[in-house]
Amino acid sequence: MDPRIKDHARVLVDDCAGIEAGDQVAVRASPESEDLTVAVAELVGERGGVVSVSFGSKRASRAHSLAADEETLATENAMALAKYEAADAVVQIRGGANLNETGDVPPAKNAASKRANQAVQEALLDSKWVLTQWPSTGYAQKAEMSTEAYEDFVWNAVNKDWDAVREHQAQLVELLDPADEVRIVSGDATDVTMSVAGNPARNDADDNNMPGGEVFTAPVPDSVKGEVLFDKPVIIQGREVLDVRLVFEGGEVVEHEASKNEELLTSLLETDEGARRLGELGIGMNRDIDRFTYNMLFDEKMGDTVHMDMSEDSRIEVDGEVVQQDGTFVFEDGFGE
Repeated sequence: MDPRIKDHARVLVDDCAGIEAGDQVAVRASPESEDLTVAVAELVGERGGVVSVSFGSKRASRAHSLAADEETLATENAMALAKYEAADAVVQIRGGANLNETGDVPPAKNAASKRANQAVQEALLDSKWVLTQWPSTGYAQKAEMSTEAYEDFVWNAVNKDWDAVREHQAQLVELLDPADEVRIVSGDATDVTMSVAGNPARNDADDNNMPGGEVFTAPVPDSVKGEVLFDKPVIIQGREVLDVRLVFEGGEVVEHEASKNEELLTSLLETDEGARRLGELGIGMNRDIDRFTYNMLFDEKMGDTVHMDMSEDSRIEVDGEVVQQDGTFVFEDGFGE
């Protein structure tokens, strides 16, 4: 077995979930991720935990969804609910050879299944849970990478000294946590300001999502003003929206446009009253995530991004002081050079 797989398992079991003797651990995995699942099960046993493994099949899920009526699909999944209510920890391992396997399931049936599984999801979130990625061929293809290159990419992003990562990111948390105002400037197209007063900054290292590598906070809802051009793709309902430009006034989007799938962006902004408001300010700090892969688990933590490239002609200001310039933070060597 590739030693990086055992390292990945250790991060999940020890760093993220903190499995202890007597823990009941449910592992939800894809068939492609069996090697990592085996490594996780072995470590759980070594830590004195009890493991229950289930492999999800997208083909089987698709077959059932197409065959069953909406009334059946809306029935609560009592078996899964009982399993996750009993679990102390849940390890979820994503993978897949065909990421569009369920693409022809009618949206109404997907919605019925999602509603029926709400209680299952809540039970899962009540446990010590962690979500991670197996470097499967489907995700490699989506990222436009070879399987070997994608393996390197995933394990470089995951297999880290997460105590050191948390300590490094804590320096940004210390700057953001007491802040009143944040301003983000990038080139001539982005200049947006928001209040974060009273909202804590969070250090996302080895917590629920693996890889981690992000510091985030929330803006005061009515405070966001200015213009943003997102030069990274935005994925909405599985479709790519490019060159999203948003203009904020009083915390709401008052103008928007996109070079691709603008009508989809419009539909999203019209979903409900809150859809035009900015819910989170996330600053990516995992520099081993150095490219966009159409996988939000990785893309939101891409180093030197705020869902836009901050490595050139850009800056982040906190209460009027520049804390990041051209991708380098004030607490790093080379800042201001």
